[in-house]
Amino acid sequence: MVVFAKVVDHSGFAAAGRQLGMTASAVSRCVGRLETHLGVRLLNRTTRSLSLTEPGADVYADCARIVNAARDIEAQAGRYASHPTGTLRITAPMVYGDIWLARQLPSFLIQWPDVKIEIELSDRLVDLVEEGMDLAIRVAVPGTLAPGMVARPLCAMAYVIVATPAYLRQHGTPDRPEQLAAHRCIHLGFGALRSQLGMRRGGEELVVEIDGPLKVNSSMARLAVVEGGVGIGIVPDFIAAPGVASGALVRLFADWTLTGAYAERMVYAVYPPTRHLPKKVRALIDHLVN
Repeated sequence: MVVFAKVVDHSGFAAAGRQLGMTASAVSRCVGRLETHLGVRLLNRTTRSLSLTEPGADVYADCARIVNAARDIEAQAGRYASHPTGTLRITAPMVYGDIWLARQLPSFLIQWPDVKIEIELSDRLVDLVEEGMDLAIRVAVPGTLAPGMVARPLCAMAYVIVATPAYLRQHGTPDRPEQLAAHRCIHLGFGALRSQLGMRRGGEELVVEIDGPLKVNSSMARLAVVEGGVGIGIVPDFIAAPGVASGALVRLFADWTLTGAYAERMVYAVYPPTRHLPKKVRALIDHLVN
């Protein structure tokens, strides 16, 4: 019944098998045995697609509830373990996972040696329930997370404006945000994050039109180009922090806040609602908060 529910959730035998650690043929045999046991055909099969029969749709609804009940049972039993155990599946944005999340994990794994972690770094919005994930790290403007999930704030994330000392010696250090219009700016330049830069300081607000030699939808690429000394860049604070701390980068307009499309985000630990949060999940969230 669980296998059948996964086949429907993932729209195929092969995709369900990947989630369950089974071959596609083994998954198909499981569904066939269930159909024989129940005496009804659950799926319409063609070489290219699967669809539910009418009784299949009714059976699937109950099988999906079984899957959720099993997850709750496992979580409830896990509360009585003396310490966190088991495999923890996490998804996180690519750059944030590389730069920040991965660095928080060694101390967690040392503290809880019976926990194993599987991470999928991806910039797509992963469906936690459908893909069997325990936890997601999401970076979002407050109030914009999808409903139906529990979200615990971890920290704030802001965009900052940085340049190398060499660039500033050659081209001058801007004193006012309006002067950025005369500089070579390295920025995202796509979607909502186009060439207008909103800034606020106290009661003063303004919008600056920026341009430059490079627009790229990768924070790491923007940082690399800025570090090459060819312009002033707009990058997330956690990426810029090591360079600012070492003196390789200079942060500009630290007393100004970026607004609009570059407004401050929050980093959240997001997980499906459950009556009994597994100890392994709670332990990692607490660790990340600390």
